[in-house]
Amino acid sequence: MVREAVIVEALRLPTGKRNGIYTNTRPEYMLSSLLKGLVEKVKFDPKEIRDVIVGCVTQTAEQGNNIARISTLMAGLPIEAAAMTINRKCGSSQQAINQAAQGVIAGDYDVVIAAGIENMTRIPIGADRVEPPTELTELYEMISQGISAERIADKWGISRVQMDELSLRSHQLASIAREKGDFRREILPYEFRIDGKKEIISDDEGIRPSTTLEKLSSLRSAFTENGKVTAGNSSQISDGAAGVLIMSREKAQDLGLKPRARILAREVIGSDPTMMLDGPIPITRRILDKTGLTVGDIDVFECNEAFASVVLAWMKEFKPDLEKVNPRGGSIALGHPTGASGARIMTTLLHELEDMDKQFGLQVMCCGGGMATATIIERL
Repeated sequence: MVREAVIVEALRLPTGKRNGIYTNTRPEYMLSSLLKGLVEKVKFDPKEIRDVIVGCVTQTAEQGNNIARISTLMAGLPIEAAAMTINRKCGSSQQAINQAAQGVIAGDYDVVIAAGIENMTRIPIGADRVEPPTELTELYEMISQGISAERIADKWGISRVQMDELSLRSHQLASIAREKGDFRREILPYEFRIDGKKEIISDDEGIRPSTTLEKLSSLRSAFTENGKVTAGNSSQISDGAAGVLIMSREKAQDLGLKPRARILAREVIGSDPTMMLDGPIPITRRILDKTGLTVGDIDVFECNEAFASVVLAWMKEFKPDLEKVNPRGGSIALGHPTGASGARIMTTLLHELEDMDKQFGLQVMCCGGGMATATIIERL
């Protein structure tokens, strides 16, 4: 019998902007709240959980010391539920999902949580960075992601206007989705205590419904003089947490729980570390070849908006129906809390497929250092 890994539930905290709602909240509290809420929503015995796999990019200070285990204990999960923290850069929590599915399919366990956490306000990106060894820099030109995004724009002939238009689209779609209540099912409200008073946050903080193409075009280039990449057409520095409850199909059914999607295929790939962010192109080809699916078979694409040029280059290669790509906006509007984004995007993708009554969803993300992660799910 072939084992299948299925998604039973997926939730995320509302995403906060830098120096925003989570400024005074340690990441352990964010992640433990998410884990606790995930288990409480499904209403099953947490003793069934065998592992908790958490993606986190900057694993230092409050996000160090295996934050997955610390938060699992803080959430009140059984001590027998093991936990580990992994880092595949921006694809960290997508890798956590893929790795959780692999364990289920292999028969190592039947119930696992894959999650992600990043509070980039309190633990800035690069806080754990050191100078690269000369043995590396002699082999490769090591540049910032922003410069890589500029080079992608040049290589694929992408204009500043096209990048700003994608950014505007992201904010508009995210704003419409928020107004319609499309994010309501996937967001776990977060409760704060401010001056002794309880305050509940249930909306993403970074969406800018009032932005315009004129405003975006007025922004200065961020990484090179007279460049195309700006703060407006790049993903937002953000704080967030998200989690996905994954089980074997048999276990979910035994527990009386409804499998909502099966994890059909998983892929990871390395790409040129200087160009760095073009990995979504070869990995999309690879995962489609693996499954025998075509671009036309995919109902919803979630290509992470790390930078507008990354998504536009990917779209030039595959020419998907634009309406199928990031239909509720992406990281430019919703934010990119790096370690949490993979699980956040998967959560959104699952709910998009359900709300639209569609079947196949493809998630793909570029990762720092020249890598990419990909996952295809099928709604059940």
